[in-house]
Amino acid sequence: MRLKGKTAVITGAGSGIGKEMAHRFAAEGAQVVCASVSTRSLEVAEEIGDAAIGVRTDVGDEGDVRRLIATAENAYGRIDILVNNAGFGGGLKPLHEQTTETWDRVHGVNLRGLFFCMKYGVRSMLETGGGAIVNVSSATSMIGWKHHGVYGAAKAGVNQLTKVAALDYADHNIRVNAVCPGTIWTGLVPMSKESPEPPPGVFRVAGIPLDRWGLSEEVVAAALFLASDEASYVTGTLMPVDGGYSIGFSGMGAENTGS
Repeated sequence: MRLKGKTAVITGAGSGIGKEMAHRFAAEGAQVVCASVSTRSLEVAEEIGDAAIGVRTDVGDEGDVRRLIATAENAYGRIDILVNNAGFGGGLKPLHEQTTETWDRVHGVNLRGLFFCMKYGVRSMLETGGGAIVNVSSATSMIGWKHHGVYGAAKAGVNQLTKVAALDYADHNIRVNAVCPGTIWTGLVPMSKESPEPPPGVFRVAGIPLDRWGLSEEVVAAALFLASDEASYVTGTLMPVDGGYSIGFSGMGAENTGS
């Protein structure tokens, strides 16, 4: 019950890592506001029960984000935790093959959307004496990863906003950190630490020192720590959750072997 009595807003909570975060944060005692661009966030909130509400939110729309924060405040009185998990990967291509539309959409969700959420989330936290923000970045923000130029640039921007906001709001008891996942298996096919290989034909990355894919629960655990009071002396941190890939990177980049 590390989050007992706290209110957490989680974007991208309709599926994958965000959905698992919503369930885990609620299990740790938080009241959870589940947000996603689809109605799946409403379904996740219904799964959790009385400790959650769902809000359909396009984080790239400033008005939607204002409504999300206002809904959380009206429902629970305050926001203690903000997890900016909503993201969009875009096409994995060399830069000269990328379209302006892809650039705008990737940056619109991953960077513009995060800016809106931080802007209005911080305003709320300033009124209630502080809080914790956890941004979901990526290992691609820390290294050069073949064909990930557009996405990596957006996530590098997330890192910079994380560090600057940590400095801007340290005096206001607002901690700002980021988790940087590497290759994380969030598909529908079961996978575990004991059976770490995804099925043939899916996206693979070579050169992970821990010699396996990561699991969404491992990203959730890192985010939970950063959001909790256990990390009360941690701010401005970019925490890789990538099996050591970013520190052991050989420059080989990613190998796309399928869907």
